[in-house]
Amino acid sequence: MKEEVANGQPDFRLDSRNAIVTGGARGIGRAIALTFAGHGAFVHIVDIDREHGAATVDEIREVGGKAALAACDVSDPDGVRAAFLEVRKLGPIHILVNSAGIAHIGTLESTSESEFDSVYRVNVKGVFTCMQAAVAHMKSDGGGVVLNIASIAASAGLANRFAYSATKGAVLSMTYSVAKDYLEHNIRCNCISPARVHTPFVDGYLKKNYPGKEKETFERLARAQPIGRMAQPREVASLALLLCSDAGSFVTGADYPLDGGFFHLRG
Repeated sequence: MKEEVANGQPDFRLDSRNAIVTGGARGIGRAIALTFAGHGAFVHIVDIDREHGAATVDEIREVGGKAALAACDVSDPDGVRAAFLEVRKLGPIHILVNSAGIAHIGTLESTSESEFDSVYRVNVKGVFTCMQAAVAHMKSDGGGVVLNIASIAASAGLANRFAYSATKGAVLSMTYSVAKDYLEHNIRCNCISPARVHTPFVDGYLKKNYPGKEKETFERLARAQPIGRMAQPREVASLALLLCSDAGSFVTGADYPLDGGFFHLRG
């Protein structure tokens, strides 16, 4: 049987779709918000950082895109439900990207209970709260796409990342569970697991912990990836676009390592 040959590129357009991007004020989330808006989506940024969130919205609107800011804490169920209801007034929630998250450095013994709770609240409860709010609407509206930003820390043993690794492991497991449970509701759920990505967090971390040695430390961390550099946020955004567009319509229940060979090519 002769297969049909598609004309042109796969459909990466997101026209007429409402996309919620948590953590969209800065870093990976900002890059995803800009990319989605550039491909036609109405992007709703959910972030506790009002200043940078508003700046991202302005940046999208200045080039003719559609965006709005819903300033709230992703771990606050009431705030999240209210924000998602506002989005729902404009139409179905087609896409949810859970990019909000915080990092932590420490071993089991050096991590305090309050530090663990803080990382867990954002990285695990925040993802849970946002997925629970979005999936309820997606079920009623005939389906949707959920994309979670996990980390190679979920699967690889990283030194001094006890709490962070634990929370990203939970994100990976929740991704698989939601993909399985909501397949019949036409809801796809995947995650991306990046290695080091050059975000403002990295720059702030180096400035705080390696004053005067930022450049050489950055280069050392970059070389830890077999490919020889850190990822750029836009590279994560490009993969996110694939997974959330019709071009990725056959993909669900998958974890995509975006790690420059870190997981399989080390050593």
